[in-house]
Amino acid sequence: MLDALRTARGVVRSLRIYYGDKERGAAMDRLYRRFVRRGDLVFDIGAHVGDRIAAFRRIEARVVAIEPQPALARTLRLIYGRDPNVTIEAAAVGRRSGSVDLNLNVDNPTVATASADFIHAAAGAAGWEEQAWTDTLRVPLTTVDVLIEKHGLPAFIKIDVEGFEAEVLAGLSRPVPALSFEFTTIQRDVAQKCTDRCDALGYARFNAALGESQRFVHADWTDAGAISRWLAELPGSANSGDIYAALS
Repeated sequence: MLDALRTARGVVRSLRIYYGDKERGAAMDRLYRRFVRRGDLVFDIGAHVGDRIAAFRRIEARVVAIEPQPALARTLRLIYGRDPNVTIEAAAVGRRSGSVDLNLNVDNPTVATASADFIHAAAGAAGWEEQAWTDTLRVPLTTVDVLIEKHGLPAFIKIDVEGFEAEVLAGLSRPVPALSFEFTTIQRDVAQKCTDRCDALGYARFNAALGESQRFVHADWTDAGAISRWLAELPGSANSGDIYAALS
């Protein structure tokens, strides 16, 4: 009961943070309009409390939201369950279908992770001192290829899964027009694996946004090598952000 109350408090805090800033929402809309048009299909992998779903719906895109954590999947159904253009899949995403152990952070549900390496990297790292993963839940595991077979080819995929991003991309065998994946400076190696996978899939253009800025750091798109060098030189205090990859 106590853990459930702590999780509920964490969800409410996240809702307030991610839905309460109108300027951030407008910046998000401007960024995603570079990739998504009205009627397009989007995959939101690691949908958390659904602020990206809100942005995609403001663009009038169709959204498949994938979120393995039960408390957050319930939250998404409460907010978007009556929207016929939003489909919610309660599962994790990886390189193969099956099941996986999801490590839960009851005080901060949005950083649940299927990656033990992510938890080890966060231990003692600046900015992560108060985070603790104290419970584990076995959840269904699917792949991007299976999602494409089920729902169709998306115009854009957003991936934010706390250190499991390379596993998600390993389950994608053909490129979509554009995608983004979260990176953290405590796991630059994961971001490099993701960049290498995108390069192998044929993505030619890369850019990045720091934190929740929703603004590209490079005025012009660059290539995989340049984005890798930028990431390697990024100070640890930058903490996190998203790398964007586009075919053309």
